Amino acid sequence: MSTSQSASVAKVSISQLGGLRRLIFSPGLVLYTLRHGRLAGRDEQGNLYFERPAHGIARKGRRWVVYAGPADPSAVAPRWHAWLHRLTDQPLPETGGKPWVKPHQPNLTGTAESYRPAGHDYKGGQRAAASADYESWTPGQG
Repeated sequence: MSTSQSASVAKVSISQLGGLRRLIFSPGLVLYTLRHGRLAGRDEQGNLYFERPAHGIARKGRRWVVYAGPADPSAVAPRWHAWLHRLTDQPLPETGGKPWVKPHQPNLTGTAESYRPAGHDYKGGQRAAASADYESWTPGQG
């Protein structure tokens, strides 16, 4: 947890939030983050996680993520997802995982890296014949 604790006192610059491009396309996010955000940590993909403690009439603070790339909620690792949704007060530790747990991977549906089974058009379109394959009916064939 030393990463998030040391990061919580560090100030964030516009360049860390995505530079001038992010400021132009998401000015509210950048300005709100610079003014109110306290850096809680960073994940393996480079996403930055911020929080604003409870203030005024707000009973709970606010937590949000600034994505390193395109805004894709599936890019949020499970340990940070739990923190964002207030299931935990601190992000879950990186250590202590089971040896069979795979590293988090964003949803690849719709990308070139998505799963394509044998016989898919992008994999040649050929597959082994199956006993239940469809045979079309043509009029006059009996």
